[in-house]
Amino acid sequence: MFQKEIDNALRAFDKYIICIDKTPDDCARSLESLMQKAIKAYENRGEGMRHGIALDNQVTIILSQGEGELPLCGIYFNLHSPYKKSVAKKVKKES
Repeated sequence: MFQKEIDNALRAFDKYIICIDKTPDDCARSLESLMQKAIKAYENRGEGMRHGIALDNQVTIILSQGEGELPLCGIYFNLHSPYKKSVAKKVKKES
């Protein structure tokens, strides 16, 4: 299920994504694993819930209830830049 979406995501990863943490083979394994987790989350979702979500640090997969028999599938690459400024943590003053 959703092999076409996984194949499209792998082509995009190979062409556009630079990821130090994952090789294309690692990405393929992650997508397969995350898809199984998203399917399980979708099938076991609570009353009134419409989504099944699975993610890691680089990829998010969302399955959403649609009009058809199969859920809609979204595969997103979580963008990160080494130039992103980190948010300063508040330090509690001691008296």
